[in-house]
Amino acid sequence: MLRYAMKLFLVLLFLGYLLLWLMMPTKLYFEHWLPEIRSKTNSTYFGPQGSTMLIYTFPILFIATMGCIYLHLGKKLGDENIERYQTSKFTTLKQPVLVKGPLGIVSWMELSFLTMFIMLLAWSTTSYLNGMFLHIDQMASKSGLLVWEAKLEMSGLALGLIGNICLAFLFFPVTRGSSILRLIGLTSEACVRYHIWVGHIAMTIFTFHGLCYLIFWARTHQMAEVLKWDKIEVSNVAGEVALLSGFAMWATSLPRIRRKMFELFYYTHHLYILFVVFFVFHVGFAYSCIVLPGFYLFLIDRFLRFLQSQQRVGLVSARILPCQTVELNFSKSPELSYSPTSIVFVNVPGISKLQWHPFTITSNSNMNPDKLSIVVKSEGSWSSELYQKLSSPFSMDHFDVSIEGPYGPASTSFLRHDTLVMLSGGSGITPFISIIRELICKANNGGVKIPQILLICAFKRSIDLTMLELILPVSGTTTDISCLQIQIEAYVTREKAVVEDNNTPLRTIWFKPNASDAPVSAILGPNSWLWLGLIISSSFVIFLLLIGILTRYYIYPIDIGSNVVYGTAARAGFNMLFICLAIAMTSTTAFLWNKKRNSKGMRQIQNMDTPSTTSPAWFNNGDRELESLPHQSLLQATKVHYGERPDLKRILLECNGSSVGVIVSGPRELRQEVASICSSGLADNLHFESISFTW
Repeated sequence: MLRYAMKLFLVLLFLGYLLLWLMMPTKLYFEHWLPEIRSKTNSTYFGPQGSTMLIYTFPILFIATMGCIYLHLGKKLGDENIERYQTSKFTTLKQPVLVKGPLGIVSWMELSFLTMFIMLLAWSTTSYLNGMFLHIDQMASKSGLLVWEAKLEMSGLALGLIGNICLAFLFFPVTRGSSILRLIGLTSEACVRYHIWVGHIAMTIFTFHGLCYLIFWARTHQMAEVLKWDKIEVSNVAGEVALLSGFAMWATSLPRIRRKMFELFYYTHHLYILFVVFFVFHVGFAYSCIVLPGFYLFLIDRFLRFLQSQQRVGLVSARILPCQTVELNFSKSPELSYSPTSIVFVNVPGISKLQWHPFTITSNSNMNPDKLSIVVKSEGSWSSELYQKLSSPFSMDHFDVSIEGPYGPASTSFLRHDTLVMLSGGSGITPFISIIRELICKANNGGVKIPQILLICAFKRSIDLTMLELILPVSGTTTDISCLQIQIEAYVTREKAVVEDNNTPLRTIWFKPNASDAPVSAILGPNSWLWLGLIISSSFVIFLLLIGILTRYYIYPIDIGSNVVYGTAARAGFNMLFICLAIAMTSTTAFLWNKKRNSKGMRQIQNMDTPSTTSPAWFNNGDRELESLPHQSLLQATKVHYGERPDLKRILLECNGSSVGVIVSGPRELRQEVASICSSGLADNLHFESISFTW
C-alpha cells in the first residue's frame, strides 16, 4: 500500500510539472503566478534564482529521489523481477504504427507522446508570439524600428524560449542509471532515439534563433552585438560558442557520418560540456534552472560511471569460437542481479584507453551467480584487435578490462505469452541467449508456465552456427534443456551445404587473477537505489548550503552595499562549480563506502581456483564442460537450412497461441520487415517487440 501511495503521489507531481510547461507561455503565469512566487521565495540566501529552482528544479529531483526509494522497496519485496503473466493493457499501444521512415519503427504510444511534445512546442510558440506581437507597433515606433524588424527580434527571442523546452528533456534519455526512466519502464538504451529526436528539434530551433538575431543585427547595423559579453544581461558571445558546439555535435551525429566515422561522432559529442557551460553563461544561472534537473541527474550518473570505470574487473576465461567470436567470462559478485537483455560497457586499455563499447550480457544471474558473460564478434577494428589478441597462440596470464554497468530493464514480460518467436540476424542472437538461459532456469525450478520457443536465426556462413553453442553455459551447473519446448530454425544464407573446414573445436583461455582485480558489482552495492537517492538529495542540499553562504555573505553585500551589481557570468560560474563539488563529494563518499564493503568480494576473486601454472594456457576441449544430455537436446532441437532465407510472413502467420510474442534482434531491415508483418492486421495475436542488441 505504501508503494501504491508513493506511485500515485509521484504521478500527480509529475502531471503538475507538465502542467507548469503548459502554463509558462500564458499571461496568467507571467503576470500573476510568477511574481507572486518570486515575492515569497526571494531571499538574501538564494536571490532571484531561488524561485526558479523551487519551481523547475526541485520537483524533478524530488521525484527522482522518491523514485529511488520506491524502487528500493520494490527490490526488497521481490517485485522488481516479477513476470507479468496477464496481457498488458497497453499491448495495442506498443504495437508499431510507422515502420519505415526517418523515425524508424514507431509504436502508437511513441507516436502519441511525440505528437503531444510537438503540440506543446506549437502551443508555446503561438502563445509567446501572440504575447510579444500584441503591442509590437508601439514598441517598434519607440525603438525606431520597422514593424517587421521588431517582429524578427521578438521571433528570435521566442525561438530561444522554445528551444529551452527541448533542452529540459534532452538529458533524461541518456541517463543510464535513471530512477525516472525505471519508474516508467524504460531503459536508456531504448530511449537513445528520443534523445536523437529532441536533439534534432532543439538544434533546428536554436539555428533559427541565432539566424533571427544575426539578420536583425545586420539590418539595424548592430553587428558589434556579435562580440558582446554583457556583465549583467545576456552574453551573446557565450551563446555563439554554445551554438557552434551544438553544430559540431549535430553535424557528426547525422546517420551517414555516425556510421562511417563513429569515433569522430563519439569524441565530438563530448562538446556537450562546452555547450552546457556556455549556455549557462549565455542566459544566466537563474534562468538555466529551467533545464537544470535533467542535466543534474545526468551529471550524477556520469560521475558514478567514471568512478566505476577506474576499477579493473576480473576476467576469468575467454571462450574462442571459430567464427571469429569470443565469449568473455568475468567474475561477478553474487549480490549483483540483472535481467535478460541487459548490457555492459567494456573498455580494454590494451587496445584503447578511451573507447567504451556496449555488449549484451549473455549469462543469467540466477543460473550463474558468480559469473557474467558477454559475446564479442570480430566486426570492427576494435573487436578485431581484441579477437586477435585472445586467439593468439601465445599464452596470456592476465588481461586488463574495465566495465560500466550493467544496465537493463527492471523486469521482462516473456512469460505472459503462450509462444515466443525470436528472430535474429547474425550477432543479433546474443540477447536471445540470455532470454533462453533465463527460461531454462525457470523451467528447471518449476512452478511457472513456460511458453513455447521458436528461435529463427539467420547466418551468412555455416561456421557462424557455432554461436548456437553459447546457449548452453560453460559451467558445472546442471541444466536440463529438454524441459524447455524449444525449436531452433537456423538459416545459412550464403552457403548451400556445410563446409568441411568448419570443424575447428572451441577453445578456452584461462586467466590468473590479479590482486587489483574486483568482481563485477553494482557501483553502489546491493542497495544501489537507496544510495542513489541519498546522493541526489544530499548533493542538492550541499549545493544549496554552499550557494546560500556565498550569496548571503559575499554577493548580497556587494549588490546592496554598493552601486556595483555582481556579474551574471561570475554568479553562474560559482553555481556550476558548487554543483560539481557537491556531486563529486557525495558520489565519491558513497562509492568509497561501498567499495570498502565489497572488499570481501575482492578477496574471494583472489582465492578462486584456477588452472595450475603448469597447465597450458588454452585447451582444445577444455571448454566442453557442457553436459552431454543438454548438448544432445540442443542438437535435436536444431534444424539447419542452407542456401535460403526464412519466409518470415509464413512463419509468423502459422504460429499458434492466443498470444504470440515476436521479439526481433538484428539489422534495421529485419526489424522493419517483421514490424510490417505484425502491424499489417493479418494476425491479431502477434505482439511485436524490438531489442536493441549490442555486440
